[in-house]
Amino acid sequence: MTQAPAPGYAFRGPGLDRAEQLRDDPDQLRALWPSARVVAVDAEGHLRFAGSVEAPGWLQGRDLGEERPAGASFLGLSEAGAWFAVAHESLAEPLPGRLDLRSAATQWPALETAVAAQARALLHWQGRKRHCGGCGERLLISRAGWQARCGHCGLEYHPRTDPAVIVAVSDGRRLLLGRQASWPPRRWSVLAGFVEPGESLEQAVAREVMEEAGVPVLNCRYLASQPWPFPMGLMLGFQAEGLPVEPVVGDELEQARWFSKQDLLAAVASGEVKLSPHLSIARWLIDAWLAGQG
Repeated sequence: MTQAPAPGYAFRGPGLDRAEQLRDDPDQLRALWPSARVVAVDAEGHLRFAGSVEAPGWLQGRDLGEERPAGASFLGLSEAGAWFAVAHESLAEPLPGRLDLRSAATQWPALETAVAAQARALLHWQGRKRHCGGCGERLLISRAGWQARCGHCGLEYHPRTDPAVIVAVSDGRRLLLGRQASWPPRRWSVLAGFVEPGESLEQAVAREVMEEAGVPVLNCRYLASQPWPFPMGLMLGFQAEGLPVEPVVGDELEQARWFSKQDLLAAVASGEVKLSPHLSIARWLIDAWLAGQG
């Protein structure tokens, strides 16, 4: 295995200082609110803003009132100050600007993209975590958006992240790629799947590759991770060595095949194969493998 290049995909940073200690400090949050930047996210997960895509014109806290609304969640601090997130539907007037997060990741600076991803994932969790799983009573959001508590039975809930492994499997000469029937035509990518309860990441890699393509994994190595807020995932990237057997697809894939470097580059050049977009860790894993093939 060769040393992978530095990650350059979306949502990986630099991110905010999340200043977790401020979540329980209403006085500090009150002081930060008027000059804070506010990210609005609508029910479909799109970012909403007052300006244009090129210059979003983030709301400031004081645009929504000098006092922080109960539903405004604290995201953290940057050099420019504090950031909060609000549900767009809670605003008195709708904002005209609208952009999906994937498009934002290709057009906006890294900090704004990371903050937007954080806001989208947090507000999605709040929107889905409304009732207690223990007694069914309505939950109350606390800790500036980072906790849901049941006032009836006392159970507490915190934002969830779903871990998934994504893996570039090679037999030493070739890279294993697959495609799902639901993907755009000719789209191919590396294999991925969610980690199951009681399973290590290494076990998940071996299981997913076997389930999806019937290829035994001999060993694997962790490389890097990517937050994937669609809606609440974390992609954990691996390289793996697999036996050079003919792939046999299961229920999840429509096709799976080995590509040599020359075959893959020729297929991409001809349009026969379209790879994952550059905003994803999937593409970074493919590029890392290509770079390691000399």
